[in-house]
Amino acid sequence: MFTLAEVASLSDIQPTYRILKPWWDVFMDYLAVVMLMVAIFAGTMQLTKDQVVCLPVLQSTVNSKVQPGTSGKADFTTVETTTGQGEEASMTTVPFGSDATVTPDVPLSTATQYQPTESGQEPKKDQKDSSGRRTNLDFQQYVFINQMCYHLALPWYSKYFPYLVLIHTIILIVSSNFWFKYPKTCSKIEHFVSILGKCFESPWTTKALSETACEDSEENKQRLTGAQSLPKYVSTSSDEGSPSASTPMITKSGFKFSADKPMIEIPSVTILDKKDGEQAKALFEKVRKFRAHVEDSDLIYKLYVGQTVIKTVKFIFILCYTANFVNTISFEHICNPKVEHLIGYTQFECTHNMAYMLKKLLISYISLICVYGFICLYTLFWLFKKKNTFNTLLKREESSFSDIPDVKNDFAFLLHMVDQYDQLYSKRFGVFLSEVSENKLRGISLNHEWTYEKLRQHVSRNAQDKQELHLFMLSGVPDAVFDLTDLDVLKLELIPEAKITAKISQMTNLQELHLYHCPAKVEQTAFSFLRDHLRCLHVKFTDVAEIPAWVYLLKTLRELYLIGNLNSENNKMIGLESLRELRHLKILHVKSNLTKIPPNITDVAPHLTKLVIHNDGTKLVVLNSLKKMTNVAELELQNCELERIPHAIFSLSNLQELDLKSNSIRTIEEIISFQHLKRLTCLKLWHNKIVSIPSSITHIKNLESLYLSNNKLETLPVAVFSLQKLRCLDVSYNSIAVIPVEIGLLQNLQHFHITGNKVDILPKQLFKCVKLRTLSLGQNCITSIPDKVSQLLQLTHLELKGNCLDRLPATLGQCQLLRKSGLIVEDHLFDALPSEVKEVLNQDTSIPFPNGI
Repeated sequence: MFTLAEVASLSDIQPTYRILKPWWDVFMDYLAVVMLMVAIFAGTMQLTKDQVVCLPVLQSTVNSKVQPGTSGKADFTTVETTTGQGEEASMTTVPFGSDATVTPDVPLSTATQYQPTESGQEPKKDQKDSSGRRTNLDFQQYVFINQMCYHLALPWYSKYFPYLVLIHTIILIVSSNFWFKYPKTCSKIEHFVSILGKCFESPWTTKALSETACEDSEENKQRLTGAQSLPKYVSTSSDEGSPSASTPMITKSGFKFSADKPMIEIPSVTILDKKDGEQAKALFEKVRKFRAHVEDSDLIYKLYVGQTVIKTVKFIFILCYTANFVNTISFEHICNPKVEHLIGYTQFECTHNMAYMLKKLLISYISLICVYGFICLYTLFWLFKKKNTFNTLLKREESSFSDIPDVKNDFAFLLHMVDQYDQLYSKRFGVFLSEVSENKLRGISLNHEWTYEKLRQHVSRNAQDKQELHLFMLSGVPDAVFDLTDLDVLKLELIPEAKITAKISQMTNLQELHLYHCPAKVEQTAFSFLRDHLRCLHVKFTDVAEIPAWVYLLKTLRELYLIGNLNSENNKMIGLESLRELRHLKILHVKSNLTKIPPNITDVAPHLTKLVIHNDGTKLVVLNSLKKMTNVAELELQNCELERIPHAIFSLSNLQELDLKSNSIRTIEEIISFQHLKRLTCLKLWHNKIVSIPSSITHIKNLESLYLSNNKLETLPVAVFSLQKLRCLDVSYNSIAVIPVEIGLLQNLQHFHITGNKVDILPKQLFKCVKLRTLSLGQNCITSIPDKVSQLLQLTHLELKGNCLDRLPATLGQCQLLRKSGLIVEDHLFDALPSEVKEVLNQDTSIPFPNGI
């Protein structure tokens, strides 16, 4: 025998799981407990008091006839029958007539004969009371027949009803809690309940809810009083659409902590302990990882639906077969045990003393199971109807965190179950699903860590002698950054949640901004400041959609550097937005993988003076858009896999500098067309595969700089030295063996680079170029340096390292501007110089260099 407490424990689950049990599960658990009590009560009664009492049915026929008497009453024969146990006696009154007969098979001793009386007289009574009909059965025979008839005459349901109820109830209890015990769902549920408990108790939850409550109350107050709202802050991000002229910023749909509402400073709310902040950040990370893990499948939902279906089928089955047995439970039963050879009787009439109690318990059980079944049907209706609304669970109108992204699968189902238990749980858990909430926490922690003093220590001066601050991989932009009012350059790298607030208007010296993988959001006031003050912007991205929409609206921007994927071959929707609003843009630098020049670049063609395109090796095929760049003075097409000089370039009449570095150009016969570019002064064809220079190069009469390094040149044609205005000639890292004597014609030559060739002799005419300031002769086969090097009075840089020199000429000391720092040579050659020469070379000089490029 087991106790009620032990049975009740079957329906008990861990208290922590109760938050996942909505009202219908709780109600069904209580119904299951009541059904258990019914089963236990019925079973206890059956084990202790259940029995049947049987009497044989006598085979005599008593012809009863009512005789008229003076009293008008009928005569009866009273038979006293004793039960098998001899404890109780029942009296049977049999009416009889004047001709009473006894069947032959009944002994005379078992019947009492009465003689009829005359009319109007009362019958004569015996001296002692009648003892009824005798059956001639002893006690053992009655016990035997009672047990036989218990098993034969009683319906099986009357005997096993308590046990069936117990088994069915246990199955229902197991079905209700199976999803808590199944290994593949149990671990997820335990993890979810654990995280939910921590989120519920986190100080950050209270802070976030309190802050949003304050904001909501303030908003309502302003709405009621009709007060004018503050200027609306607008935030944009990479996934927003193109802004219109009337609406310069497009906000994401959803709640923003500071976007549409004035900030309400509450000291007790904004202060958060550092330890609590770290714990809250850890909770955000746990929730993110758990969500990614659980949203992959809907196993928990399917299992819950499955166990509910099983309970519903069980309810229908129980109801169908139980209803048929209600009428079979009765007090009286006829028993034919077929033991006449042992008892002497063939038929018995039996009574079942538990019949009325069992019938009432069965009706109660049917009532309970009906209620249980209707709840199961409601649960199924709720599950199938609400499945498509799980995603909108946390986006109620009264919720302060409507920015929560859609949840799905098992994660949505668990949140919905918690919400059915108590909406407070889902509301508090929603704090850790809100991006706004997480960003707010990050902002508080960030401002605690990055103070003004710490930021000031990270400020440095760049190559342009400007004050620069570089922030890398932070959770946001610290507020103290905007207090650095003397900052010239601000670099933000890998800060996905960067937000530029209105305080940037304090940074009056800020003119250059770098956003590296940082789709910064900008408030309206901050945008107005940047639009009027920002001059140079660098944007590095992976996808063009990451470029903030406000970038295309900076009307005073002069320099724009875009670094990232702009190839729209795979997706026609990918591309730059219109640059039409950038009316003052002068320099556009694009480093990408273009196959054609984006047509939007032509929007700035009228005022663009410099265009730089650095490809990553992707072949740039379509260049027709270049013809519209009529005002471009500098053009760079680097690493574009060009095989020839594009013809579109010859239409750029204002072109002054052309750079075709790192392409696959083999021949430059088209160079004759450059004669139409009257302003072209610098031509850079370095890092290509050019094998020869055509004589038509003489037509570029205004050319001042020519870069042909890292090609496959073997000779220098005489035509090159007819360019009288040439000031810089770079033919380094080719296969040139001889420097033509015509080099002496270049009287304006200031920089000559021929490093990394096969030159062995320096012509004396080289030293007639008296304006030379830089002479790079390293990594050749030169064996001696003529003494005429002393004629190069303006020489400041001389590279001789990597040759076959035995000594250096002592006349180097006559090169007045040459110092040891500008002399690149082996140490032993320098040490071999006369001491007075070394002394001259070691002297410092403050003589200004002559003007040059």
